[in-house]
Amino acid sequence: MKAAIMGYGIVGGGIAKVLTENKSKVKQILGEECELGYILDLRDFPEDPYGDRVVRSLDEILADKEVRVICETMGGLKPAYEYTKRILQQGISVCTSNKELVAAHGAELLTIAKDHNCSYLFEASVGGGIPLLRPFSTTLMHERIDRVTGVLNGTTNYMLSCMQKGDTFDMALTRAQQKGYAEKDPTADIEGHDACRKIAILGSLAGGARVNTDDVQTEGITKLTEQDFEYARCNDYTIKLVAEAKLEGGAVGAVVAPFLVPMSHALASVNGVFNACIVHGNMLGDVMFYGQGAGRDATASAVVSDMIDALLHDGEHVFVNLSAVPALRMDDLQMTHRFFVRVDESEKAKAVKTFGEDISFVEARGVFGEWAFITAPMSEADFAAALKSLDEVRGYLRVLEA
Repeated sequence: MKAAIMGYGIVGGGIAKVLTENKSKVKQILGEECELGYILDLRDFPEDPYGDRVVRSLDEILADKEVRVICETMGGLKPAYEYTKRILQQGISVCTSNKELVAAHGAELLTIAKDHNCSYLFEASVGGGIPLLRPFSTTLMHERIDRVTGVLNGTTNYMLSCMQKGDTFDMALTRAQQKGYAEKDPTADIEGHDACRKIAILGSLAGGARVNTDDVQTEGITKLTEQDFEYARCNDYTIKLVAEAKLEGGAVGAVVAPFLVPMSHALASVNGVFNACIVHGNMLGDVMFYGQGAGRDATASAVVSDMIDALLHDGEHVFVNLSAVPALRMDDLQMTHRFFVRVDESEKAKAVKTFGEDISFVEARGVFGEWAFITAPMSEADFAAALKSLDEVRGYLRVLEA
């Protein structure tokens, strides 16, 4: 049997490496050898051991009936979406790391795969090499999942780890780019878009209905200040870009934003480019998935895992717990958090009157001219309304419960 790769970039090259170095292990599982037959790319790779397998046309790959699975690592929506549809309509399985495509069209592509007795698998689209998605359709399928909370973006997590130690935002971004963790244009990471797509996928799998990325309240890390980190350090917190989905009564509420995370919380110890996700089920309680959330080899390993699963079920459809039916969006009155708020010191009396007497005052060394506090639990809607009544708000963060 043959496999093909569409898009021979970092992850595509990693897939070829996994298939080469773990060749005997893959053969042992499948019972026969899986040959990398084709690589679809516009570039040439004369120095690559697989350079002679590069083709320019998808038609050339589809004409070979021995090709039973294709790994899509092109990224983006075009031409990945149309190519994936064509492949699935031919009854050939597709495995992908393309979170943008999965978030936008995953349910539709799964339906096409089911109709043509093949599979559409995307373990690598969230959490890199962490075996995170498959359990939602297997071992966790019977659970009533009510919360998914994670640190899902390695770039921002690395940057925030640096900033917690004293780096400025610009210093942390430069470090991340120098190490290859951040793209030249880091917008998708630092503005929260990448984590938004991932929590939309996780929320969709947890509830079995499609969560639209437009329904995820998304904030990045660009507004964080040195003062925010000083408050965190002085009060036994760290700051993480947290992606959270809450499920209740058939509705899903999701948010991506910087959170104050107590040092006692499991996510507080997730540093550098590592990712972690905590899933809470009504019977299981909390289960945590942790590992490398990015990187060529880890992500490629997850794609190859899906590829093996698809080949083991060649001619069948591997079930994934995702429906095209839109999820009901949870009202902002149902989404509750505690909030850390910084205001000008002249706003103290108004803040107490607005947020009530049960707020907790917090201090930080070397921060003057302002007053900071943590609210009691309140809804997103009520917090937004209360914040509007204050004139000199210097910043706010959600607080993750321990």
